[in-house]
Amino acid sequence: MFGLTSSRKDQLVLFVRDPDAIAETVRRALAEATPEERPGLERAVELIEEAVATSDQALRARWVKERLAEVGYTGPVDSVAAIKALRAAEPGLSLSSAVALAKSAAAFQK
Repeated sequence: MFGLTSSRKDQLVLFVRDPDAIAETVRRALAEATPEERPGLERAVELIEEAVATSDQALRARWVKERLAEVGYTGPVDSVAAIKALRAAEPGLSLSSAVALAKSAAAFQK
């Protein structure tokens, strides 16, 4: 998801996470579930709890890797070529945002 900064040229990436609200909704459904529905809802709760445990840095790194994969880039995530590929995958992404995301993704890999 993209949001605008004060400069129309410079856009930032805003990652929205609300797994706690989703988990609560699924837990309520689980409390009212039929025996047939329970296994699937129990598995859903497990998956949501895993998502809650995922760090923001891991989320950013995954997003960068997915965008790079979409354009066929396979090299280091923080190279100049990666930043160019990232901006090709997300044309509205500013250079400064692309660099910051690439550095964050590279730091997460180490």
